Amino acid sequence: MLQDIVQKNEKLVVGLMSGTSADGVDAVLCRISGHGPGTKVKQLAFVSPAYSKEVHDRIIRIAKGDFGGAREICLMNFYLTEMFTEAVLSLCEEAGVSPSEIDLIGTHGQTIYHIPVPEEYLGKKVRATLQIGEPSGLVERIGAVTVSDFRVRDMAAGGLGAPLVPYTEYILYSDPVRNVGLQNIGGIGNITVLPAGGKLEDLSAFDTGPGNMIMDAVTTRITGGQHHYDKDGRIASSGTIHPDLLKELMKDPYLPVIPPKTTGREYFGDAYVERIFRLAGEMGISDRDILATVTMFTAQTIAYSIHHLCPVKPERLIVGGGGSMNPALMKDIRDALPEIEVMTNEDIGFDGNAKEAVAFAILANEAIHSVCNNAPAATGALHPVVMGKISQ
Repeated sequence: MLQDIVQKNEKLVVGLMSGTSADGVDAVLCRISGHGPGTKVKQLAFVSPAYSKEVHDRIIRIAKGDFGGAREICLMNFYLTEMFTEAVLSLCEEAGVSPSEIDLIGTHGQTIYHIPVPEEYLGKKVRATLQIGEPSGLVERIGAVTVSDFRVRDMAAGGLGAPLVPYTEYILYSDPVRNVGLQNIGGIGNITVLPAGGKLEDLSAFDTGPGNMIMDAVTTRITGGQHHYDKDGRIASSGTIHPDLLKELMKDPYLPVIPPKTTGREYFGDAYVERIFRLAGEMGISDRDILATVTMFTAQTIAYSIHHLCPVKPERLIVGGGGSMNPALMKDIRDALPEIEVMTNEDIGFDGNAKEAVAFAILANEAIHSVCNNAPAATGALHPVVMGKISQ
């Protein structure tokens, strides 16, 4: 089964992504030909079924690390398998293809916890990561070879297990004459910078800090749970940025850490947001102004990263992920980076919403061809490795 797929000139490949925002499943269908630097990708269809509020809230609770236990994670693992399977079936219906025509699935799964820096545990220094959503269910229901659990192989080689997309960005976005930056804004923000005409080992990539995570948490709190995100940046646009609060937030010790580095909900989670509201209360800042300020904070973490941590400064910054759909945030990014051409994936004919899902379709294709698909320059791994576990 696997050998037959490897020998195909073209494959129908599904990419699945469920991010730290835990708002739903991104599912994309691609036609992929070749592998390695010669990879060609055409997006055929994309769907993004949302999780219910109950599911979203349960994933977030589990991801905090202090709720549930083995039974809870076990149940959620197989529940998400059902959600991923339904997303693939919906995608096939959208594209007008039979599930039996799908050759390959690449799934990131749902990150439950990520510990990239060693912690003391039972007398040993341990790093760890856990993504759930059982691939065997996809194999059984869809009938396609499925590649999953990408992060662990990079971590075994000494890397942070993140970011995972720089390899695919190198394939899709490299420019022979211009330095290009790719800023993804999901729950967490991450940047990849591709030097003009550079090789894979020349890129730099790391997590810039919070993406939508803090903005979403503030929105949820100030609307009493009626909204989980600031649609079109409307609330933030109606507020005023508070310079003293912004200055305090920009003192965050994560920002000046030299890459490779990665972060997540375990750092920019509930306790972080509580601190923001405490500071805002002491400063007498209104709810709308808090949201306006943390929106600019996300933009400023991106600008700080470019100015202080990127060895090559991008001439063009292409913004993707859910944050690129927030006009208030995009304005703040442009204001923070007046010297750089800031645009979205849509501006160059790509689908920003599907970008990360496409990445996992490509990473799965590389894995079945035994092509190393991490970027040690970004993750800090000691050497290139083939990421992904193959189920068939």
